[in-house]
Amino acid sequence: MTTFEPDRLSIKYIPPVNIFGPIEGRRYTLTHSDDTGELFLSIGKNYDLAAVDPKLRDEVLAEWQTRCGEYLLLAKVYVSGGEYDIKFSQVRYMIFKKELELALTGIIYGDRQFYTNYPWLIDCPILVQFDSVYPEFNELLYYGTPRQYLTAATNKSMTKTQA
Repeated sequence: MTTFEPDRLSIKYIPPVNIFGPIEGRRYTLTHSDDTGELFLSIGKNYDLAAVDPKLRDEVLAEWQTRCGEYLLLAKVYVSGGEYDIKFSQVRYMIFKKELELALTGIIYGDRQFYTNYPWLIDCPILVQFDSVYPEFNELLYYGTPRQYLTAATNKSMTKTQA
């Protein structure tokens, strides 16, 4: 897995969304550059589809939702809609699983000021939907809470500056 480096994360807020809100309808689009290793995070009321490469479809989309009166962060990754055979879909699935910690760290760390205004969200569950026509790669998995990603990213940043 690639290590999260805060200085390789670019963040773009799309109005009316900012660090103060809103929670409802807050959506994240995380893309990356294979060449430079940079992460690009857009935070808005809609997904930043202009940032998504329609051929690769290797973005991570996430949004705050409520279920049964409680907040959760639901992320989605696109594995296959049938355009890939099962072997290539499996490779995509495995890559997503390997890199999801990095992607979620980018999303959570990139919006870290938001949690100052909504501290109760820091312990909400993160669920990731793997979207695939193949049942073995189409699943919903629990990926912890924002707190664990913020703590890990903050600890790595502090260790790096002390070195």
